[in-house]
Amino acid sequence: MKTAQGALDNANKKVPKISVQGAIENHGSEDVIFIDVRDGLDIVATGTIKGALRIPRGFIEFAADPNTPFHHKSLDREKNIYLVCAAGGMAALTGETLIDMGYSKVFNVGGFSDWKEAGGPVED
Repeated sequence: MKTAQGALDNANKKVPKISVQGAIENHGSEDVIFIDVRDGLDIVATGTIKGALRIPRGFIEFAADPNTPFHHKSLDREKNIYLVCAAGGMAALTGETLIDMGYSKVFNVGGFSDWKEAGGPVED
């Protein structure tokens, strides 16, 4: 039987982690897309990574699939996709979904609070 911990363990095996410092160093690169997968209320309360797309985990399949009317045109399979959430778990699960959908350059940055504490650029 599938469990939350088992799903998270599998996602963490599949989606490579990138250090917050490494992600900060790549911020602003044309070949990197940042996505905050948290709920919009969390983002309103804390802000997000400057320039990050705001695509909740529960909507990622629609945004990532070019065959839906909800496809987010900024999602490009050729670019590096850096995912952030509150602590890293939702980013890992979202990353696994994207990999299953054919995105190969997907990385888990972890939690937004770590990004902010490390001095990464933020916006409201």
